[in-house]
Amino acid sequence: MATESGTLQWQLVNGKFVIVNDTYHHGSLREAVLERAVEVIERDGVQALSLRSLAADLGVSHTAPRHHFGSREGVLRAVATQGFQLLAERLIRVRESGEGFVESGVIYVEFAIEHPAHFQVMFTPGPLGDDAELHAARASTFAELRTGVDRLPIGPVEDAAAAVLAAWALVHGIATLALTGNLEAAKLRPLIAGGDLSAITRRAAGMLYQSPERSEA
Repeated sequence: MATESGTLQWQLVNGKFVIVNDTYHHGSLREAVLERAVEVIERDGVQALSLRSLAADLGVSHTAPRHHFGSREGVLRAVATQGFQLLAERLIRVRESGEGFVESGVIYVEFAIEHPAHFQVMFTPGPLGDDAELHAARASTFAELRTGVDRLPIGPVEDAAAAVLAAWALVHGIATLALTGNLEAAKLRPLIAGGDLSAITRRAAGMLYQSPERSEA
């Protein structure tokens, strides 16, 4: 049983009327939950996330998010999947534009700074599971990182796997140090490239690979 008042829909659940926002239909509620989850994680961290609080924030029944995600872990899986998809798209654009591997590293760091909630969930150990969509998004991202070694200006790399690992560790480390405030705490950031994080990444990656690509002072 449901009744409507203005733009709100009231639904009888377990003997009580709860508000279901009438603007949410099908996929729009799913996107709204994801958007709100990202906001909560960015502000308060992963531990602050709950389906009940998400539902309350959106003005829907506490059971509504379960129809799309099943559980809190389902929301986190969706956030991680979205993050890998966004990162893969950006890495692919760099490759297709003809930019070198160093620029892929720059994009990686910039993505982390622009999407800190996604970045946190993507790489935080937890019960995310490994469903098909998440696996595909993760695989696409890592494929771009692996094949990026082929674009190194230093020529063929004998140990490509180690080169990929070194590059990933470098840019992931820079991103993590920046996000946690440790780069500033160590008073290193203002000493390199005027504190510009993208330029810092280019300088550091250029030293690692003896790259002639552009660097910024």
